[in-house]
Amino acid sequence: MQGVIFDMDGVLVDSYRAHFEAWRRLGRRHGYEMTEAQFATTFGRTSRDIIENLWPGAATADEALEWDRWKEAAYREIIAADFPEMPGASELIAALAGAGFTMAIGSSGPPENVAAVLARLGGAHLIAAAVNGSEVTRGKPDPEVFLKAAGKLGLAPSCCAVVEDAPAGLEAARRAGMKAIAITGTAPREQLAQRADVVVERLSELTPERIATLIGAGD
Repeated sequence: MQGVIFDMDGVLVDSYRAHFEAWRRLGRRHGYEMTEAQFATTFGRTSRDIIENLWPGAATADEALEWDRWKEAAYREIIAADFPEMPGASELIAALAGAGFTMAIGSSGPPENVAAVLARLGGAHLIAAAVNGSEVTRGKPDPEVFLKAAGKLGLAPSCCAVVEDAPAGLEAARRAGMKAIAITGTAPREQLAQRADVVVERLSELTPERIATLIGAGD
């Protein structure tokens, strides 16, 4: 059996604007501004790491946890009002399931965010497992999240492909010994191509046959 592990933000849900707006609301709540350039440096990292790196010393460890919870709640409020499913996501999930793939989500986001997406995503019932940020101690590019997802699927890393939109996530996939598929949107194509086995502009470019061939090429 072969498996596909999806990053969530920027892959299954077009959450760029929702996360950016949630970060802006958090910053303004505490007297800070976040620029889009700063936001672009946050992809694939945990909220607690982002707070410390962007606003060092602004919050104690306990306060950073509270800031994190507040920001993620704001994000869920934003996507609940208008869920931004990535074009082609539900169709790809259905096609992969029909072809016998097993699937998981490997996200650094909190469990509440993963649950919020799974509650609205088309074909979510076909996704067999999910790993969220509360289950890992090391963020991407460490491969922990993807290795745990493969473990939940009962698959060897070499039998898996990862679909990612961020360089850190692609590097995590490669370190895990999995095929790395990049989708453009949150990072320049040239950055993604340095770490990806395949780069696509949209999910509709991916088919079960293409992914199966890619994974099989590593045998």
